[in-house]
Amino acid sequence: MKHSAPRGRQLKRLACLSTATVVLSLLVAPSTGVAQAPAGVATPPGVDEIASSANLKQVANLPKQAPFNTESAFNTDWAFQGKYAFGGNYNGFTVYDISRPRTPKIATQVLCPGSQNDVSVYGKLLFLGTDSQRTDDSCASASVPSSAPADQPRWEGIKIFDISNPVSPRYIKSVKTDCGSHTQTMIPGKGRDRSVYLYISSYNLAGVDLPNCALPHDKISIVKVPLKAPTTASVVATPVLFPDGGHPGGPGREQSPTTGCHDITAYPDKDIAAGACMGDGALFDISDRTAPKVITTVRDTVNFAFWHSATFNNNATKVVFTDELGGGGGAECTEEVGPTKGADAIYDIVGKGADRKLEFRSYFKIPRINTETENCVAHNGSLIPVKGKDIMVQAWYQGGISVWDFTDSRAPKEIAFWERGPLSAEDMIIGGSWSAYWHNGFIFSNDIQKGLDVLELTDRRTNSAKYKRTWQFNAQTQENFRDW
Repeated sequence: MKHSAPRGRQLKRLACLSTATVVLSLLVAPSTGVAQAPAGVATPPGVDEIASSANLKQVANLPKQAPFNTESAFNTDWAFQGKYAFGGNYNGFTVYDISRPRTPKIATQVLCPGSQNDVSVYGKLLFLGTDSQRTDDSCASASVPSSAPADQPRWEGIKIFDISNPVSPRYIKSVKTDCGSHTQTMIPGKGRDRSVYLYISSYNLAGVDLPNCALPHDKISIVKVPLKAPTTASVVATPVLFPDGGHPGGPGREQSPTTGCHDITAYPDKDIAAGACMGDGALFDISDRTAPKVITTVRDTVNFAFWHSATFNNNATKVVFTDELGGGGGAECTEEVGPTKGADAIYDIVGKGADRKLEFRSYFKIPRINTETENCVAHNGSLIPVKGKDIMVQAWYQGGISVWDFTDSRAPKEIAFWERGPLSAEDMIIGGSWSAYWHNGFIFSNDIQKGLDVLELTDRRTNSAKYKRTWQFNAQTQENFRDW
């Protein structure tokens, strides 16, 4: 999820990625196939020109509105509850009324600057992640410049809002975490434990100690939020996931070191999680919510540059990992980059219990060639709830939105796509779909510059999913859609 765009502290991270990005392997580099997807458009669309397959169409667009409508105010991740969609933005978050998906409306906007402002929701609570150093934990804070002295007061971490009234969110608590919160994964407690746990993913690519972000940073922070007393939320554990330091990284943009995790996707019903941890992909046992254990790890030192995010199939027998080559700010969907870098990698989970392993099967990348002014790379997506099939929708920044089938792990294929042309024919302007998720019969995309897009997929292979309904949806907290 979730991730990356070059502003504030993220700008420093992207600068690091441009000179040292990852390409990680299974210790033995995967040699199996590359997805053969149907051809898209013959030539890239022009500036702002829309191109799509016949089965995927845009049914609504709601542009960004002030104070979230500047070029630097990136739209980020999604969470959904009831008739509302909560969309992150570097300036805060927007609450959309999506009771009529073809005519969405802005219900309210909460001004609270601090990248990336990824969001998760549970019951009456919304969690907002801050991954840039701020002068304090208020929504009126200012950014701390990189030149500030080490003793400059600074804050980054998690903010908690009461959304009992979704159109009037109320800020109630903050929790400071080491290296901030680049992404967070919400996991409900088990049994009688009426709490939720936030697995806070953050990292340090600077290669030196930073205020509030010292090396080595091979851990995550776990925040416990008692549902009956959310203002008592606190960090209850900081487990070191890579006691051996993880992947050490390498020269150039080919390998990133493991200095934390970028994103973790949990499947609470199965007591497992998949971590995309910069230089390593990992499978965790989360049966003890405050003490996750690493079951197995994988690397791809040939084709993966930055392990960015993960998605399980519904049976939890596969994991799709994404590679965010270039950190989200590069044109990585070009002929020169090719079909196996900046792509997805499909791994089967084999074995049982503590003996489970991740075995590489294939790569998938959108088949369209983009221009040199379009940031394009694998990014955030979610499953489409189709019984007996493994189909997901995924954002590719200015590469648009792709729907693809990985039921056959060795031969994934694209079945639908939708994209805009570049924001500019001359200059690289960071934009495109940050997160594209399936929710209650529609695809919702948070476009960095263009705002909310709603798309409708009409395809015999996915039409049954239109009747699946869920009240609450967080992409990083996968639910078994057979229970919907």
